[in-house]
Amino acid sequence: MVQINMSAREITVKVVYYGPALSGKTTNLQQLHALIDPAARGKMVALDTTDDRTLYFDFLPIHFDTASGFAVKIKLFTVPGQVMHKSTRKVVLAGADAVAFVADSQRSAAAANAYSWRDMEANLRSNGIDFARIPKVVQFNKRDLPDVKPLDEIRAAWKDVPTFPGVAMRGEGVLETFRELLRLLYRSLDAKHSFALKFGLSEDKFLEGVFKHVAREGR
Repeated sequence: MVQINMSAREITVKVVYYGPALSGKTTNLQQLHALIDPAARGKMVALDTTDDRTLYFDFLPIHFDTASGFAVKIKLFTVPGQVMHKSTRKVVLAGADAVAFVADSQRSAAAANAYSWRDMEANLRSNGIDFARIPKVVQFNKRDLPDVKPLDEIRAAWKDVPTFPGVAMRGEGVLETFRELLRLLYRSLDAKHSFALKFGLSEDKFLEGVFKHVAREGR
C-alpha cells in the first residue's frame, strides 16, 4: 500500500514481480538495475540458494524528486517461484501497489504459469488486496526458446490483462513491461489519492521521473 509521508515529503510505492520458478523475475530486475542511472537507484539486494534460484526475494529501489519537492521511491521486489515458498510469497506481496507477472512462454510451462497465477490471486486476497483492481501486467518471457506459444494464442487467452513478449536475458521487453505497469500504477494512485492535484505529479511527469534515468530505450 502506498505510503505518503507529508512531513518528510516522501511517497513510497511497492511493485512485486511474481511468477513461476525460473521464469525470469530476477532477470527483469537485474536488467532494470543495469539500465537505470546509479544516481537514481539503490543497490540491488538478492538472497539466493546455491542453485541460483531466488530463495526469498530480490529488492531494487528506484527514486526521483518531483517539481513539488516530494521524493518518490519505487521499491521493486521479486518472490520465490518454487512451490514450497508459498508463505514467503504471501509476505512479500503484502502492501503491494502493482504486480508484474512473469510467465514462461514454453508450452511445457503452461501448468506452472496457471498455478502461479492462481497462487498470486489467492495471496493478494489473503493480504486484503483487491485482485481485480490492483494494477497488473504479464510478460511472456523466454520467447527465444523452442516450442513457445504463439503471441496471438497468448493474447487471446490473456485478453483481460496487458501482455508483453520478452527475452529478459537480452533485455527485450523489460522496459516495455515496466513502463506499462508504472502507467497503470500511476492511474490507480491518482484515482485513490489525487496525485495530480495534491502533489502536482501528472502521469507524464511520473513516468518521466523514472525513465529520464534510463540509459537506453527498451527493445
